[in-house]
Amino acid sequence: MSDREIPTPLLQRLVEALERLAPSPAADTDLDAADAFVWHAEQARLQAVPKVNRVDLDLLRGIDRQRAVLFDNTRRFARGLPANNALLWGARGTGKSSLVKAVHARINEESPRALALVEVHREDLASLPRLLARLRGEIRRCLLFCDDLSFDGGDASYKSLKAVLEGGIEGRPDTVLFYATSNRRHLMPREMIENERSTAINPAESVEEKVSLSDRFGLWLGFHGLDQDAYASIVEGYARHYRLTLPAETLRAEAIAWARERGARSGRVAWQYIQDLAGRLGQPLG
Repeated sequence: MSDREIPTPLLQRLVEALERLAPSPAADTDLDAADAFVWHAEQARLQAVPKVNRVDLDLLRGIDRQRAVLFDNTRRFARGLPANNALLWGARGTGKSSLVKAVHARINEESPRALALVEVHREDLASLPRLLARLRGEIRRCLLFCDDLSFDGGDASYKSLKAVLEGGIEGRPDTVLFYATSNRRHLMPREMIENERSTAINPAESVEEKVSLSDRFGLWLGFHGLDQDAYASIVEGYARHYRLTLPAETLRAEAIAWARERGARSGRVAWQYIQDLAGRLGQPLG
């Protein structure tokens, strides 16, 4: 064997080592492969989600107005009619993200395959222009969804979001709509707004671009804490749906005590109580 020859087994090992260091990019998923996807910015691909973690729309109580408005807006979009980007803001655990996923599911129950839900993680907002380029030209209508959206000091990714909300030079595809949930109505903490105003040469202009970002959502829906009756109604609705047998007075008393221990009444707290109750009763939730 000459000095220039490399044994085949050694060559194969070298090739495999190089592939591990620089693997081939994962194949993108066809938009018709599922009803829901997660956008992976690093690989610039969509990953299909076979089963979405959600609750049925009829189980979401205490947010009747928000449910009706968002459902109507989403159905118009699915039918090819004008619709608004939506910001769902308010207290934690009040059903914001649950409502988005439940509305998407109900729309597709009415019109199968009408709408694809694409979740975009908060840290991947800067990649939104790439995602729009991926979706441009697609026939299927897509609802982009970002949960728990907010911005802190030095974060410039809001500029990518503006491109989605306003379209930029190319314009947002007609087949794309953007929904976001946030605990903040203006998507940035008050102290950050005040700090920007106090340190900027032109405070008004410095703050306006970030604060007005929320104004670029055509639809605002506020979610607030529940009163005791609304909270109890949510618990009772869950109990009926999952056939959890417990006397009504006991169910209400336990649910109220559960909320009192957590210092909050919300749909999330109600669901946590139901999970605890089902476990004690030995009944699966499915």
